[in-house]
Order: sequence, then structure tokens, then C-alpha cells
Amino acid sequence: MGDKAHYLGHRQRLRDRFLRDLGTGFSDYELVELLLFVALPRTDVKPLAKALIARFGSYSDLLFASPSEIKQVPGAGDATVVALKSVQAAAIRLARTQVLSKPVLSSWMQLIDYCYIAMAREKREQFRVLFLDKKNVLITDEVQQTGTVDHTPVYPREIIKRALELDASAVIVVHNHPSGDPTPSREDIDMTKEIREAGERLGIVLHDHLIIGRKGHASFKSLGLL
Repeated sequence: MGDKAHYLGHRQRLRDRFLRDLGTGFSDYELVELLLFVALPRTDVKPLAKALIARFGSYSDLLFASPSEIKQVPGAGDATVVALKSVQAAAIRLARTQVLSKPVLSSWMQLIDYCYIAMAREKREQFRVLFLDKKNVLITDEVQQTGTVDHTPVYPREIIKRALELDASAVIVVHNHPSGDPTPSREDIDMTKEIREAGERLGIVLHDHLIIGRKGHASFKSLGLL
């Protein structure tokens, strides 16, 4: 009973601290504890929270870990995965709302933030296409392909076909480099040229190709490659 009282008291103290500054002074593992309070209501979650941060290194890296990786930590099951991945999903959705229904080219940094949150920590290459209308407002964005750790097959004709289906006037293509280095490869440059040429034949403009990595991003337009 004493252990239970101590455990319940710790939870209340942590909640009270959070209400005072909304987590500004919290360590990473304390933020994880708060998430796990609801997921594991009858468990002392402090040791698990510390173990998760020790395994993945930071709060953000933990949120973007795969469910199977999270479950490798003793004590972490489906409830833990749901608690953590729901926060990741909320972060991606919040970032996406910042670029929806706005001219993308005038809210460029919000677009970069969204792409970074959605893709930078993916373990495999992911190829995403943003479809824009005549006013460069985002119609939708779709993951076209997911590949291996260093390669994603891309089919330019399929990208342009989908743009025509959506009545899009322009596209921005985005993919990530799991290595963390966003420097374009020769294959990236050649593939971008193919997409641009396929679009030009049907009046679809390729505004940019962004490569997202944990070390930053690269813009083909800024680099003079487009």
C-alpha cells in the first residue's frame, strides 16, 4: 500500500508541475511518463520511460521509432505504442494543417517543417508528391512509393497521370534520405529531369524537388538543378 501511495503521489506531483509551466522544464523521460500515465494506469511507468529514452536517445527519436522497435524495450507493448505513435500522428497532422488551403510557395518554411516532421526520421526511402492547383494551393499530398534504406523506384508517368486525375497544375516532389545527408545523388538528378520532362509535355509544372534528411534539406531549385 505504501508503494502504491508513493506511485500515485508521484503521478499527481508530475501533473501539477506540468500545469504550472506546460512541460517547459520537463526532461524527455518525464514527458514520456505523462503519455504513459493513461496507457498504463496501474503501472509505475517511470522506469519504462527512462528505458525508452535511453534506448532511442531523445523524445523525438522515440516518437518516430517503429512499433516493433518500441516493443523491443521490456515492458513496452501495444498500449505504449499507441500512446507514443498517436502523438507522432498528431504532430504530422498539425504540421499539415499549416500548409493546407494556402499558396504553398508563400508558406515555404511551413512546407519544409511538414516534410521534415513527416519524413526525416523514416528508416526507408519514401517518395511523396504534393499536388497543387492553378493558384499553387495544395490539393493533396500522397506517398507514391516506399523503398529500401537507399532506393525508391519512381515512375514519372504515374506521377503526371495522378496530377491529371486531380486536375493539378503543378507538383512538388519530396523524398527522404535515411542516411541523414540530403545531398542529391546522380540518380536523384536524373529522375528529377525525367519527371520535369514528362510534366512539360502535358502542362504540369515541377516547382521543386526536396530531399529531406535529419541533417537538413536540399532544394533542387535553390541548388540550380531545376
